[in-house]
Amino acid sequence: MADPELEAIRQRRMQELMAQRGAANPQNTGQQKAQEDAKQEAEERRQMMLAQILSSEARERLSRIALVKPDKARGVEDVLLRAAQSGGISEKVSEERLISLLEQINTHTSKQTKVTIQRRRSVLGDDD
Repeated sequence: MADPELEAIRQRRMQELMAQRGAANPQNTGQQKAQEDAKQEAEERRQMMLAQILSSEARERLSRIALVKPDKARGVEDVLLRAAQSGGISEKVSEERLISLLEQINTHTSKQTKVTIQRRRSVLGDDD
């Protein structure tokens, strides 16, 4: 087979693959876009609710925690939102109250760190 023929076959095959993807993709990209939009909208609602129940200092502290430990910050946000939805929060949460909440969470979820040291044993007579 000559190079131009091979290139023509490759071009046709690429066009066929692109046509197949084009036919199947609009539905998938539409679904993906809808899912992303729903996630983004839910996250915006979450942030608005947090802005309503947290003082600016507490929001700032929580955002700093989120930079270091995102999963911990998310858990604290969940606790705060649940408390707000159940009526447990009557006024804006101050930074001091957030700190005490964090301390409570730390005492309940403290992990024991275990360090294991493995030492290499040298074999006698092996001078490499």
